[in-house]
Amino acid sequence: MATIKDVAREAKVSIATVSRVINQDDKVRDKTREHVLMVMKSLGYQVNVNARALSTQKTATLGLVVPDISDPFFACLAKGVDSIARQHQSQVLLCTAQNSSDSEQQAIDSLLQRRCDGIILYCTHLADSALIDIVERYSNVVVVARNIPEIAENCIYLDDELGGQLAAEHLLALGHSRFASIMSELPIQDPKHRLSGFNSALYKQALTLTEDQVVYGAPDQLGGELAANTLLKNQQVFTALFAYNDAMAIGAISALEEAGFKVPDDISVIGFDDICLAHYSRPKLTTLHYPVEAIAKHAALLAINKHTQLDKTAHSHRYQPTLVERQSTAFAPIAASKQSLNENQTERQN
Repeated sequence: MATIKDVAREAKVSIATVSRVINQDDKVRDKTREHVLMVMKSLGYQVNVNARALSTQKTATLGLVVPDISDPFFACLAKGVDSIARQHQSQVLLCTAQNSSDSEQQAIDSLLQRRCDGIILYCTHLADSALIDIVERYSNVVVVARNIPEIAENCIYLDDELGGQLAAEHLLALGHSRFASIMSELPIQDPKHRLSGFNSALYKQALTLTEDQVVYGAPDQLGGELAANTLLKNQQVFTALFAYNDAMAIGAISALEEAGFKVPDDISVIGFDDICLAHYSRPKLTTLHYPVEAIAKHAALLAINKHTQLDKTAHSHRYQPTLVERQSTAFAPIAASKQSLNENQTERQN
C-alpha cells in the first residue's frame, strides 16, 4: 500500500506539500496540486481520514438522521443534504431511526462519536428538552421541522399552520362546506399545526371540524387508506378531505374510489408535501408544496457554518408552503344535488 512518503518521492515534492494537498490547503499552487493528485491516483494512495481529522479537526462528513429513507419525502431531504456535502468535498453519514426516541438517540450518539462536521436531525419522537440538550452541547447540530424557541437559531422549519390555512381556503373557495381530515398519528408538531391552520380558516366562515371528522393513522399510503375507510365506516358525510401528507392522500383516494366515490367529482382531496408521486397519481394531486430540498440544503449549510463558526445568527429559519392546484380538487357538488350526494354516501357506506 502506497504511503505519503511514496507519493512525495514520486511527485518530487516534500511530504509537507503532499500533506497540504490532502488537507486542501489553499496555499498550494494549482499546478502542483494537480500533479500531486495525479501521482496519488497512479499509486493508488488512499488518504487516512482519521489522521487528517486529527490534523484539521474536520472529518469531511455530514450526519443525517431521518425516520425512514424509503419515504420519498426523506429521500428528497437526503438528496438536498448530499448536494451540499459534495460541494464541500464531504460525504453524508445517514442513520435511520425506527420510530422511537431510543433509536433516534442512538443514531445521534453514533454520529456524534464520529465527530461529523455537522449533523442534521429530523426527529419525530425525541422531546424538545432532549434536542435542546444536544444543541447546547454541540452547536453544529441543526434540527429540521421543529421550532424550539430555546434553540431557535439551530432550527429550520415550515409554517405548517399556514399550510393548513391555505388548504382550507382553497376548498372553501371551491364552495365546500362539509369537511373531513386524516392526520398523522405520530406525536409531532406538524399534524397539530396543520389541523390548527385548517380549523382557523373554517372558523372564519362559521364552520367547524369536529373530532369525529378527524381520523389519525400512519403517515403513509396504507395509513391514509385505513383512515379514509374509518371515516366511511363511521358514516361521516363530506365533500372535501384534507390529508396530512401526499402519501395519506393517495391512499385515501384509493379507498374512496373502491367505495364508489369519484375524486374530485364527489369528494375533493388535498395533500401536503408535493412529493414526486403527487404529479403522477391519478387524479394528479392538489397539494401544498413543502420546499424540502431547499430546507435540506439550508440545514446542511447552516450546520457547516455553525461548525466553522461563520454563522452567529440568533433567529429561527422559517419557510412557507405554497398551494399547487392539480386535478384532485374541484367545485363542490351544486346545492341542488347535495341531498342526492348525502343519500348516495349513506347507501355506499351501508
